[in-house]
Amino acid sequence: MKTNQSPTNTSNKRLIGILLGAGLLLMVLLMLQLTIGTGVDGKGFNWKLDDFIVFGIMVFGAGLLSEFVLRKVRSKKNRLLLCGIILLIFLLVWMDLAVGIFNIPGFSGS
Repeated sequence: MKTNQSPTNTSNKRLIGILLGAGLLLMVLLMLQLTIGTGVDGKGFNWKLDDFIVFGIMVFGAGLLSEFVLRKVRSKKNRLLLCGIILLIFLLVWMDLAVGIFNIPGFSGS
């Protein structure tokens, strides 16, 4: 006899996936510590602890916002639209923090 999974179990699995995804940043931090001085240009990677904290908050926040949209919005079209907007904002903020595409003083990257 098959039993259907309740929506709560599926939603909780997605939430655990979001937490695991944000937790993967810790593994990246550890791997970068092992590869200092071995970047493409031989100088290594220029991520510091605060970079990981900010990026972790961004990934976790985007994941939680997407999960909220998936739980509360019923229309598939609206879900896709809102999750796409969340992804676009995430990417734009990430790019601005990395290279300063919008050149906002005190916020933009190098």
